[in-house]
Amino acid sequence: MNLLMSRLDEQQRRWYAAVESSKVGHGGGRLLSRITGLDVDTIRRGRRELADSLQGQPGDRVRLPGGGRPAVEKKAPRSSRP
Repeated sequence: MNLLMSRLDEQQRRWYAAVESSKVGHGGGRLLSRITGLDVDTIRRGRRELADSLQGQPGDRVRLPGGGRPAVEKKAPRSSRP
């Protein structure tokens, strides 16, 4: 399971863990959290997204627009002073 999950992006990992935890039933989120290392709330979020039929989830992006780290501005190199 962890080998497969290592090949998935973050959304796909969350959704796969959510599907597997739903198969287990009660306590599935906690069990999958121990197996995969994902947080229980992350697995819970995956279940919610799947229950909503992935509404609002972009198909062509991993993160929602504006998500992730802010872009780093490049600084102009200092000119050498005599």
